[in-house]
Amino acid sequence: MLTELLGTQNPPERIAVLALPQPTLFEPDPPALPEGMAYRRELIAPAEEAKLASLIAELPFAPFQFHGFEGNRRTISYGWHYAFDGSGLREAGPIPVWLLPLREKAAAFAGLPAEALEHVLMIEYAPGAGIGWHRDRPDFGDVIGISLLAEARLRFRRKAGDKWERKNVPAEPRSAYLLRGPARSEWEHSIPPMEKLRYSVTFRTLKRAPDQL
Repeated sequence: MLTELLGTQNPPERIAVLALPQPTLFEPDPPALPEGMAYRRELIAPAEEAKLASLIAELPFAPFQFHGFEGNRRTISYGWHYAFDGSGLREAGPIPVWLLPLREKAAAFAGLPAEALEHVLMIEYAPGAGIGWHRDRPDFGDVIGISLLAEARLRFRRKAGDKWERKNVPAEPRSAYLLRGPARSEWEHSIPPMEKLRYSVTFRTLKRAPDQL
């Protein structure tokens, strides 16, 4: 379980629908999504992706820490930070100004006001880095992820009797996904080790108001 988590092994209901362009004869069929998940290709343009990637590359990332162990992906948080040393959720530095336009787009995709996305987690997945099976911490509500540079395979699973129900969703470069409802609360997700460098930008709402934390 520990090695899986570290990744060292190889609003309205109408939002929770598949948000993909209509397929054509030259496009693959859209993937089947867990209930409550939405997905959108090309949330941002290639030029915006390149600019974001260049700015993210300069950030002071640190290895992911989990109860004294380090994962092989590197992270940085703004707005709020969740520490796995027992201290839990605490305030972090403000969200960089250059991330606010991306937050606006993520919020519009999810049908939320931008100010509701109080937390942002950025992850650097170098070749060989992934993340094991997990659900995002219950302190957070909706989860909106944006993929940059390389495609990742989002793997989903949930218990179905004595077996697992499974789905795979390709997180393409410049795409966004929303986890809400059953996709957020019932399904676990993971990413196998990457072959190429990938950045992810994940915005989250807080499940409770800050003055109640």
